[in-house]
Amino acid sequence: MPQRTVTVASKVGLHARPAALVAKTAAAQAVPVTIARNGGTPVPAGSVLNLMTLGAGHGDEVVLSAEGEGAQEALDAVAELIASDLDGSD
Repeated sequence: MPQRTVTVASKVGLHARPAALVAKTAAAQAVPVTIARNGGTPVPAGSVLNLMTLGAGHGDEVVLSAEGEGAQEALDAVAELIASDLDGSD
């Protein structure tokens, strides 16, 4: 099962707006994507509530996993968002 470790770039972590953007992208993928804080239990990444309850803050590492055809592309899409500053506070 492909996995990717990503550092959360948003200053507010995976909360509010960043969580909504990541969940929307994860839900749109061809395969289910899961996310876990380093060492934690994986949860579906397509749920805003799941992302917010992870408690992943700025600088924390999360592990993304996906399985099936298109898993690498799904991980790429979700990892790119998590590694971006999604705060929208330019």
